[in-house]
Amino acid sequence: MSRDASTAQRLADLIAQLLQLTKTGELHWERQRGSAHRYARWKNNLLILGPAEPMEANVPRYLFITPFDSPAYVEINSDDDELGEAVMRLVNAVEEVSKQEPATDPFAITEDVLARLT
Repeated sequence: MSRDASTAQRLADLIAQLLQLTKTGELHWERQRGSAHRYARWKNNLLILGPAEPMEANVPRYLFITPFDSPAYVEINSDDDELGEAVMRLVNAVEEVSKQEPATDPFAITEDVLARLT
C-alpha cells in the first residue's frame, strides 16, 4: 500500500506503542471463543489481530483498528512493505503474552451489560 512518509511513520509509532503496551501488560489481549483472532480494547477502539493460526503457519496477519463510536477503521497487513514487519512483531508479542489466556465471549450477557440497559 502506498502512503506518504508522515502517515507511515505515525502508523509505525502506533504499532510500536501497542507492542510496548502489550509487553508491559498494560494492553490486555483476549481470544474470542470460536474465533481466529485476538482482540483488545484501547482508547475507545477495538483492536483485532489475526488470524490466530500457529506461528509456524506462513499465513498473512493483520491489525484492524476501529473506534467504537465510528465506522472508520485502519487495517495494516503483514504483507505491507513498510509496516509488515512491525505487525509481525506485534503478532509475536501478543501470541506470547496471551497463549495461556482462556477463550472469552465478548458478547456474553453479564450483570454489567444488563445494568447499563435496565
